[in-house]
Amino acid sequence: MISDKQQKRKQRAAMTGRLLARPMQPKQKSAPVGLQSLGLDRDRDALLYVPKSYQGDKPAPLVLMLHGAGGNAHGGLAPFLHQADDAGLILLAPASRQKTWDMLYGDYNSDIAFIDQALVQTFNCYAVAPKQIAVEGFSDGASYALSVGMTNGDLFSHIIAFSPGFMAPQLLQGKPQIFISHGKWDNVLPIDRCSRKIVPQLQRADYDVVYQEFNGFHTVPTGTANSALKWFGN
Repeated sequence: MISDKQQKRKQRAAMTGRLLARPMQPKQKSAPVGLQSLGLDRDRDALLYVPKSYQGDKPAPLVLMLHGAGGNAHGGLAPFLHQADDAGLILLAPASRQKTWDMLYGDYNSDIAFIDQALVQTFNCYAVAPKQIAVEGFSDGASYALSVGMTNGDLFSHIIAFSPGFMAPQLLQGKPQIFISHGKWDNVLPIDRCSRKIVPQLQRADYDVVYQEFNGFHTVPTGTANSALKWFGN
C-alpha cells in the first residue's frame, strides 16, 4: 500500500520527468521468458521481452524502448526484438498514454508515471545490470528518449535516438553515452534542423556522442540498429 507521502513524491517526480525505479534483487526466484504483457493497462499496456538465455543469478542489460507518434508497444519493440536473444537483452516497451508522449504535448506527467510503474514491475521480477540500462526511441520516441535519458542519467547509462526531432530535458543528471542516427533524406524530421543541430549541442555540453547518418528516409535500417546494439554492448 502506497502512503500519501509516497504518492505525492511519485506525482512530483512525474511532473519533473524523473523516474524513481531502480534495479533491485528480484522478489521472484523464477520468472517467465519470452514476450509478455505487464497487465498495467487494458488498452495501452507495456510489453516485456525476456531473452531465452535469462538466468536470475546473472543480471541482464535492459533497453527501455519508445515508439514513434501514433505507435504502440509492439512498434516500440521492433528495432531490437529479433536481436534480443542473441544479445541477451531484456526489452521493455511501454505505450504512450495518448497518441504520442506527454512532453510532446507540453509537460511531463502521465507517461513518466506509467514508465516508472513498468520499470518497478520489471525490476521486481528480473535481475537487471544497473550499469547497462539504455533508453531507446524512434522519431517522437527518440526525442523523448533523449529528454528523459538526460533527465535520468543516474538511471540510464546509454541513450539511443533514431531520427530525433529535438530534446527538452527537465534537468541534466549524470552523463549517459549517446548514439544518434538520422536519414539524410528524412522528409518527416529533416536532418538539417534536427540531428545536425542536436549533435553539436550535445558535444558542446561534453556528452560522449556517436552519430551516424545514412542514405535513407524516416526509418531505422537494420544495419543502424545493429550498430547501436553493438555500441551498447561494448
